[in-house]
Amino acid sequence: MGATTGPDPERAADVADAMRTLARELFLPDEQRHRAGEDHPLPLWHGQTSSQPSTVAAMLRLLQVPVGARVLDVGSGSGWTTALLGRLVGPGGTVLGLELDPQLADWGRGNVDACGMPWVTVERADPHVLGRPVDGGWDRVLVSAAPRALPETLVDQVAEDGRMVIPVRSTMHLVRRVDGRVLVTTHGSYTFVPLR
Repeated sequence: MGATTGPDPERAADVADAMRTLARELFLPDEQRHRAGEDHPLPLWHGQTSSQPSTVAAMLRLLQVPVGARVLDVGSGSGWTTALLGRLVGPGGTVLGLELDPQLADWGRGNVDACGMPWVTVERADPHVLGRPVDGGWDRVLVSAAPRALPETLVDQVAEDGRMVIPVRSTMHLVRRVDGRVLVTTHGSYTFVPLR
C-alpha cells in the first residue's frame, strides 16, 4: 500500500515512464526545444510557461492517477501535462485539459492530438467558469496555475475518494475528499503563474 497522502512508489514509476514516453520537447515552441532537458520553466507566450519537469513529476506523483480515472487538467498550456495524464489513465479513462488563452489552447490541442490518445481532449476554458463541473465530480484534478486562496469552486468538483493537486500562492496543496470530508495537506514551495 502507498502512503495515505504522499507519493505511491508504483505510481511514481508510472509517472517516470510517461515522462520518458512523452518528451517535453514535443510540447515546446521550436525555439525552445533545444532547452527541453533543462529543469527550469520555459517561456511559451503571453506570460505562460512550460513547468519545469521536476515540478510536473512531483505534482503527478502526488496526484496518484489511477488507470481508468476521469481527470481535469486546469491550465493545460502546451498540453504536456494533459498528455501525461492521458498516458497515466490509459484508454479506459478520460482527460479534459482546459486552457484560458485561446492561442495556447489551440496549439496545446494540436500537440495532444498528435499523441494519438482519443480519450484526451483540450478545450478553451470558459473565462467565467473555473474548472468544468461534471456529475459525480472528477477523480483527479491537476491545477498548473496558482490562486491566492484555495478555490472552493474547484474543491467542489473533486469526487469522493478523489484528489486535487494545486499550488496556492507558492505552496503545493493536496486536496482529498474522504468519507465526505475535505482533507488538505501541503507539500513544499513552488513558483507558478497566477490563476486567472
